[in-house]
Amino acid sequence: MICLLAGTKVVPLLAGAITLAWTHSVEKVLWEEDWRSGPAGLELVEARVRGSGAGMEPPPEAEFSNGVWKWHPKVPLLREVVLRRSGATADWQICKEGRCQPMSDLVPPDVDPVVMQPCAGP
Repeated sequence: MICLLAGTKVVPLLAGAITLAWTHSVEKVLWEEDWRSGPAGLELVEARVRGSGAGMEPPPEAEFSNGVWKWHPKVPLLREVVLRRSGATADWQICKEGRCQPMSDLVPPDVDPVVMQPCAGP
């Protein structure tokens, strides 16, 4: 299962896999990453972006289909992912089972940073 840690608050997402989505601050295009939790850490399964530029170019192995660049990043398992909130852009979106919601629906909007990490099940 994946949890969000926001200050002293721990929020279990009640899912072993989520999509983390955000809008790029300069290019104003959607970026999505599929994350899965396992006993050894968080695995970045797939990344998708609907444009390029300003430091967000898809890698050479990315495939373009239906207006979206998709690829499978070669990133080692991570103990945690730190999500920063600048206030200059919309909040992160947390998507489970095809439904998305702003991270501020789950943790206080003024908490920065928020840490995503694997956690024990209920």
